[in-house]
Amino acid sequence: MDPRFGRCAFFALYDTETKKVEFILNTAKTAEEGAGPAAVQIVAPHQVVKIVSGDFGVKIKSLLTDLKIQMIVMKQEKTIKEIIDLLNQQV
Repeated sequence: MDPRFGRCAFFALYDTETKKVEFILNTAKTAEEGAGPAAVQIVAPHQVVKIVSGDFGVKIKSLLTDLKIQMIVMKQEKTIKEIIDLLNQQV
């Protein structure tokens, strides 16, 4: 897990119905400015309802709130499997 949402290398999208993970390249990671908002535009069309990251930049918090996407801050480094297991325990 990358601690920076907008600068991560890729997004791991977990489908709660099929239990499958899809990886999407974050083409916004190298942007000089606005990587966070651009990253939101990459994941939002995938009907994302929760995003887990070590941190969310100021520019995207209101954007994600407007899109009704829950932000989950995870300060401890975890693997994708560990995050999925934690989220599944909450259901």
